[in-house]
Amino acid sequence: MKLTKKSHACVRLDKEGRTLVIDPGGFSEEDAAVGADAVLVTHEHPDHFDEGRLRAALEANPAAGIWAPRSVADQLAAAFPGRVHTVGHGDTFHAAGFEVEVHGELHAVIHPDIPRIANVGFLIDGGRVFHPGDALTVPARPVETLMLPVMAPWSKISEVIDYVREVGPQRAYDVHDALLTDLARPIYDRQIGALGGTDHRRLAPGASTDL
Repeated sequence: MKLTKKSHACVRLDKEGRTLVIDPGGFSEEDAAVGADAVLVTHEHPDHFDEGRLRAALEANPAAGIWAPRSVADQLAAAFPGRVHTVGHGDTFHAAGFEVEVHGELHAVIHPDIPRIANVGFLIDGGRVFHPGDALTVPARPVETLMLPVMAPWSKISEVIDYVREVGPQRAYDVHDALLTDLARPIYDRQIGALGGTDHRRLAPGASTDL
């Protein structure tokens, strides 16, 4: 499996000639989802869900489908009948040759005055990759590669470190990093690497690695 980091929270997974894209939002490249055989969306916030990017993916590949919480799926289902699938915690399905489990229900608390929305995480191929979206969800099985939301308005670094410790992955790659400046990155790298208890890595947008 090849993992390609796109800008912010978006990643592409390639296996056996097929492509799965997760969270091609408004902070990601315009063509972040183009070429995908399947697209997974964790929640409705615009840095994870951009309707134009999803439409481009589905129009480019008539066989492509989308799996997302109802708040996202309802915005696209009428335009692409039969190709948009609503998922929630506990669901399992196959997409583009990948086995997917859905874990989690709610977005992390941003502020007590802001209502929480639906957020799901996607566990790929029995734990080889886990993308939690905007929550610190711990799936009920071991994780090899954690896509780690490293910096967000709803988190602080101590929570990120404790999350890595609780999940206990073999390795963690940063996502949700568009708000993290280059000046601050070494601080996050050093602290998470020293205290997280796992192999903490970072890929530049467009860079790939084999898992």
